[in-house]
Amino acid sequence: MNDAITQVAKDEFQWLTQIPWLFLSLIALPLIVASWRAKIYPTRWWVGLLGSSIVFSLITVFVPAMIIAVGLIDGIILIAAVLDFLLVYFATNHGIRATRSLPRTCSLGVPVASEITIENETPLTLTGAACDDLPEHFTATPEQHALRLPPRGRMTAHRKLTPGRRGAFELERVYLRFFSPLKLWNRHLQIEVHDRLNVYPDMKQLSDYALLARTNRLSLIGVRRTRRIGQDSDFERLRDYSRDDNYRHIDWRSTARRHKLTVRQFQSDQSQRVIFLLDCGRMMTNEQNGYSLLDHALNAVLMMAYVALHQGDAVGMLCFSDTIHAYIPPRGGSSQMNRLIQAGFDQFPRLVESRYDQAFLYLSTHCKRRSLVVLATNVIDEVNASVVVDYLSNINGQHLPLGVLLRDREMFDAADAPSNDDRFQMYRAAAAADILLWRHQVLKDLQHRGVLCVDAFPDELTAPLVNQYLDIKAKHLL
Repeated sequence: MNDAITQVAKDEFQWLTQIPWLFLSLIALPLIVASWRAKIYPTRWWVGLLGSSIVFSLITVFVPAMIIAVGLIDGIILIAAVLDFLLVYFATNHGIRATRSLPRTCSLGVPVASEITIENETPLTLTGAACDDLPEHFTATPEQHALRLPPRGRMTAHRKLTPGRRGAFELERVYLRFFSPLKLWNRHLQIEVHDRLNVYPDMKQLSDYALLARTNRLSLIGVRRTRRIGQDSDFERLRDYSRDDNYRHIDWRSTARRHKLTVRQFQSDQSQRVIFLLDCGRMMTNEQNGYSLLDHALNAVLMMAYVALHQGDAVGMLCFSDTIHAYIPPRGGSSQMNRLIQAGFDQFPRLVESRYDQAFLYLSTHCKRRSLVVLATNVIDEVNASVVVDYLSNINGQHLPLGVLLRDREMFDAADAPSNDDRFQMYRAAAAADILLWRHQVLKDLQHRGVLCVDAFPDELTAPLVNQYLDIKAKHLL
């Protein structure tokens, strides 16, 4: 009889020793399932408490008398964890609003201000962190913001976005992380906030040009004053005399009236046409200073277009690779600049072979009047070089062709600085020199066929291209 009672007591006590483990299962499993569905995750504090409960449960194996105390501890942990979980869930399930404020447009490489406003419509103080959506090729300063929202309050976070690529980008979400009152849980929320940001080429150069043109200081950006052959007869405006002006252009009546030397400025021939052919194929995929050759070419083309429009010419653009991507017919006026920017800002170099035949066929079909045709491309092998030479020379006569060929700075550096100690460097310099000699011959072939050429490094292209255009206007070649 005593043995039976003893056995029942042992069985009862053994069952009681399982209570701490049952408590652990009761704590962990339901909360894990709920956290997975609600995106509420345990913090290190919760992990620490759970670890302490496991340690106490292990102690009961060796010290059975601790079972009641461990059960109380597990019960307190369970109640605290459940209450903390419910508080953060219901507090953040409704009543959190997010809005974003940023410009619709910005320029490549120029930081733009962005703001996100978080509103707390709950009666609890919420702490955590906020992070706005970050498109690819963008950098943000700072990347995330500390968050503390008083009851019925709001917070506005500011950051700077720096785009590293042109194009149209979508900002779709605001990411929030809230801590529970006891810091046992944090909840991750995604709030849908849709905005569109168009990144255009850097247009600061246009305003710089306009300012320097008004003050006759274009030489500061490499644009030289070109002596006109012949005489332009169309009067444009009166302006202050500068040292390089012809004294025969001084307007003595205006000088006497203003008590300041004043000259008459004449405008060059207007209503001429300029069409840019922008290669968006594999030849333009190389990068210089973090930007592709197409980025540099587009910046220079837009600068020249700005100058041509202010000269009174009509400007158009055709973007192509293995097909025609965009075509803007030649027009004049200030609104044409916006059309050119809209057509070019989301064009990117593609790893395909450019179809020059399609581009020039499209040009001959849509442009019958004599124009200055500017082809911006790159030559890296004999196949594409022969195609460029043939098509540019074939339109000579009907149009005035101008080939813009971009240099590879690494190639020039390798050829200019051979090392006598390293045989590999010597071979590398010899190969680079051979390629540059071939490239020079391509330029000579173009010039012998009556094609004008601009040969420049990508990051130094703008000034030579504008100078070439002004030289064409001064010599009345078009």
